[in-house]
Amino acid sequence: MKWHELKISTTEEAIEMISNFLHEMGAGGVSIEESGTLNRQRDTSYGQWYETPLNDIPEGQAVICGYFAEGTDIGQLTDELKPRIEQLREYDIDPGSYEMTARIVDEEDWANAWKQYFKPIRVTDKLTIKPTWEVYTPQEGEAIIELDPGMAFGTGTHPTTALCLRTLESVVREGDEVIDVGTGSGILAIGACRLGASGVLAVDLDPVAVSSATENVRLNGLQDRVEVRLSDLLGVLRADTADEAAGKPAGEAVQRPFNVTVPVDVVVANILAEIILLFIDDVYEALKPGGFYIASGIYMNKEEDVEAALLAAGFEIVDRRREENWVAFVAGKPKREA
Repeated sequence: MKWHELKISTTEEAIEMISNFLHEMGAGGVSIEESGTLNRQRDTSYGQWYETPLNDIPEGQAVICGYFAEGTDIGQLTDELKPRIEQLREYDIDPGSYEMTARIVDEEDWANAWKQYFKPIRVTDKLTIKPTWEVYTPQEGEAIIELDPGMAFGTGTHPTTALCLRTLESVVREGDEVIDVGTGSGILAIGACRLGASGVLAVDLDPVAVSSATENVRLNGLQDRVEVRLSDLLGVLRADTADEAAGKPAGEAVQRPFNVTVPVDVVVANILAEIILLFIDDVYEALKPGGFYIASGIYMNKEEDVEAALLAAGFEIVDRRREENWVAFVAGKPKREA
């Protein structure tokens, strides 16, 4: 089968939004290659090793490829994509002087070729991400996340995913209940369980992500601890409201038709800052007093905006962690509200 490959040379800052645009426009897969110049020191703190040579993509730049079925009007698609990319500047996301090119490729040229470069990665003291097709023997105390991310979702190599997993390791306690908002491949939900969470509700608005996460949960044998739903956080809270409307006492912790009881101990979201800013109040409502919100996927130019919004919602900033140009916040809900 032949596919149209639409290649976009842009900035790392714009990766998440442009990738999302491609998915929304019907891409059968999306690949991302970030800068691999000699100016970037690769993280080997957990024993990672890299199969791919350093590339010549300039520092701070990236190449995103979307793959569209033969028969797609690629010219029309490009015309629709350009104004959406330009609009990113209004949200302080700079796509740079991006370029778009298109060509026809064979399916075998892209559908599985990337797998040869995805190797087991030790991302934290405890967690190692292992692609399902690789043979790997864990060391004592090493917890494995089996992952087949497909072409569209995180493998754990992106700075925001690795940063989020490391932050989770410092926050999640044995027996915690967790909500993972925008779960993607399900990597954070699975990681939370490997770190001791008793139950995780993983939600996403993309049906393809829900399917991917559901399969990865199955591969890890966690069907009894992780539930994947096509929803957003507001949808979860509305279910709470529906219970109260049905006559259950307001404010009483009751078991929803989920595998966790809302409010929960931890909420984690590895999403763009622009999306995080839309539901901070919902996260506050979904957390127990003393609970924690891990907000990741925040590019450095949005750090102050997210911090201000968290404080305005009543959170306390407990910690913030950085990797490259990305930031993750750990925000605590006070044990006693003012």
